Amino acid sequence: MTKVSKIWARQILDSRGWPTVEAVCQLDTGHVAVASVPGGTSTGAYEAVEVRDNDSSHFHGKGVLKAVASVNDVLGPGLWGYDVTDQAKIDARLNELDGTKNKSKYGANAILAVSVACLKAASLAASQPLYRWVNGLAARIGLNAQIKVPSPLLNMINGGLHGAGNLDFQEFHLIPASSKAFSEALRCGVEVYMTLGEDLKRRGAIHSVGDEGGYAPNLFTNADALEVLYEAIRATNYQIGRDVFLGLDVAASVFYKNGEYTIRDKSAPLRDNDLLEYYKYINSQYHLALLEDPFHEDAWDSWKSLFTSFEGQLTVVGDDLLATNSERVAQAIREKACNGILVKPNQAGTVSETLSVVKMARDANWKVITSHRSGETNDWFIADFAVGIGSDYVKFGAPARGERVVKYNRLLSIEAELAMGPR
Repeated sequence: MTKVSKIWARQILDSRGWPTVEAVCQLDTGHVAVASVPGGTSTGAYEAVEVRDNDSSHFHGKGVLKAVASVNDVLGPGLWGYDVTDQAKIDARLNELDGTKNKSKYGANAILAVSVACLKAASLAASQPLYRWVNGLAARIGLNAQIKVPSPLLNMINGGLHGAGNLDFQEFHLIPASSKAFSEALRCGVEVYMTLGEDLKRRGAIHSVGDEGGYAPNLFTNADALEVLYEAIRATNYQIGRDVFLGLDVAASVFYKNGEYTIRDKSAPLRDNDLLEYYKYINSQYHLALLEDPFHEDAWDSWKSLFTSFEGQLTVVGDDLLATNSERVAQAIREKACNGILVKPNQAGTVSETLSVVKMARDANWKVITSHRSGETNDWFIADFAVGIGSDYVKFGAPARGERVVKYNRLLSIEAELAMGPR
């Protein structure tokens, strides 16, 4: 049995300059693993809770020294002597120590950092690549996933909370055909991204890049962003509907207030039925492959109506609706509210709970999209995790900014390793 000998943590910075938690797990074998957790800007009401210091004199209240202290004083010592290969027992112990349903006592940021650090340490002790170790853990709970490098779902244009106040919809995606090898799909995404940048520059529309590396241009409407992306694709050698497809992360909760949605495409606020009709119009023009968070996170009837309307045409993905939360996923399956899930481990809070949610989604024949967060670190754990669970897609942002690119480059490395076969 390989035992945990020590766990400790420190405060580091994420890609937004916000503090986050980095945890270290040391084993009695001498192996040491490090993990850092991301944070979201657009967060759902049903995700596990981050604990921040709320001290205005320290990082404008965004510090995580309380969460770090929880690792050093409670969570880490609480795991000393545990078998590091028993991830389920480790995660159950972390939840027991916290004692709250939403991890609000010590924070999902503290708990997940420890959970992932232990996961990484176990893979080192077993002399296995992290993605293979994850795949083995998945098999333990009956999730028989094929190890594969997922297709990238690339964020070309940022709006909403990820942009610069320029657009209402949060992300405008380029989705290379899943028949392409990952390296070819990534090349496709980079070439369209470069072409799009040149086109925006020619139009005088470049404002900046958003939190996830997508361009944040000054455009009049959300539909304009789709049109600009459509035209950029046409300027390449790739064919829409064959080589690449379009997708949207609307993040509708952000522009929902008092029962209405306010978007710049329409002169008056929209009710749910009106917004559904607008999505139908958008889809008739651009033939979307994916639509994420089209309504606010408690609009169950509207989600069901949209899913019925678009069934067989595109994948309806829940992020804020589901929050990688097993109870929310179970309800969505029962009510047929969507057929795709955005998987974010920090929404669940532990590796084991995330795996359980993935199994629920797979058992319902949903598409699985493994996702980063807007506040990322250079930890590439999420790339290995996506491969290990056999994710259909990865959502790691634009092919720009180091914290995004490190994850794409890790997938390139895994692709090359898998092509070499067993060694």
